[in-house]
Amino acid sequence: MDKFVINGGKQLNGRIKISGAKNSALPILTATILADGDYSLGNIPNLMDVRTMLKLLGVLDIKYNFSENSVHLKNLGNNELYTAPYELVKTMRASVLVLGPLLARRGFAKVSLPGGCAIGERPVDQHMKALAQMGAKIDIEHGYIVAEAARLKGCEVYFDMVTVTGTENIMMAATLAEGETVLYNAAQEPEVVDLAKFLKKMGAKITGEGTNVITIKGVSELRPADYIVMPDRIEAGTVLCAVAATGGDVVLEDAPVDCMKATIDKIIETGCKVDIVNSSTLRIVSNGKLRSADVVTQPYPGFATDMQAQFMAIMTRSQGISVITENIFENRFMHVSELKRMGADIRLKDRSAVIRGVEKLSGADIMASDLRASAGLVIAGLIAEGTTNIHRIYHLDRGYENFDIKLNNLGADIRREKDE
Repeated sequence: MDKFVINGGKQLNGRIKISGAKNSALPILTATILADGDYSLGNIPNLMDVRTMLKLLGVLDIKYNFSENSVHLKNLGNNELYTAPYELVKTMRASVLVLGPLLARRGFAKVSLPGGCAIGERPVDQHMKALAQMGAKIDIEHGYIVAEAARLKGCEVYFDMVTVTGTENIMMAATLAEGETVLYNAAQEPEVVDLAKFLKKMGAKITGEGTNVITIKGVSELRPADYIVMPDRIEAGTVLCAVAATGGDVVLEDAPVDCMKATIDKIIETGCKVDIVNSSTLRIVSNGKLRSADVVTQPYPGFATDMQAQFMAIMTRSQGISVITENIFENRFMHVSELKRMGADIRLKDRSAVIRGVEKLSGADIMASDLRASAGLVIAGLIAEGTTNIHRIYHLDRGYENFDIKLNNLGADIRREKDE
């Protein structure tokens, strides 16, 4: 197990290239279950979660070769394999995304109930309810979702809450269903749109992606396709927060500018200068002296819950008081206790955190609790006086590709060491 050793107080300057989006790559990988044959996918980030997903596809007899952010896959069409085992699914909640494609293409699915970050309840009941409406027989047996359907039938699906993976799972399942499926209260995230674009390259008939009503007209079969995954808006937002906090002048290349408005607006509100050079390039200039700003996390196009910990980290040194309200997950403030160990002044009340900016943070031994909390703690380490040791950074490695190397190239002082 590794840890980060960060010597804080370094400005960040230079250029950084944003990696492909994990939250887009994972569902697109699972969509290869839907059609036999060869695929070539580009801009795939080399992450622990991606490697886990590829192992899972391998168990389902989809061969793959992963090299230099490109994945070549071959779906051998083995309909006798439809089990996603606990050993793989327990580490990554996105594994549940194989449920819809397996059921639609192979007629059966046996998927372990998922694991992942301990940030709160993320139930899959919306997935199961929708598939049952589409005619699937679904049971929970010994910790597994067991589903069967000769062919799913299109219907109207009303999600009780906005669910990104639920929208993606049912959208994939509906591509091969009989008739038309309409998803109401669908997730509007850019990653959902990216998946829809890939599915349409495979021959799917989808309209409305990017809105809260998505319509899918089922087809009898799909075909393999090649695709380039969109850049990661959360990595790009994390870099903006890091530069805002430390000060400096950084150009972000290959950034998904068009879907980052909520984050960019908040960074500007703190007093930083953000220039949009073009649709894939941003420049941020910061003197490291930030004004306080309030944040309320919301489904897209609102401020992303995946950016909450990073923004909280920069608010610990802001001038004034800020309030961050978490509306998506009920247990996503686990990084607060670690920030307080570094000298942050944070008070929790229900779903809100009240942050009073302090003059300085001090380096300390701290522990990452989940993926985005890890990123927030890295930012805190970058602005702290002295040395910060961040333990359990395997969480970070699930979602950020070579993040320490990228930050060091901008002037940070981060070492990766074995954690005893």
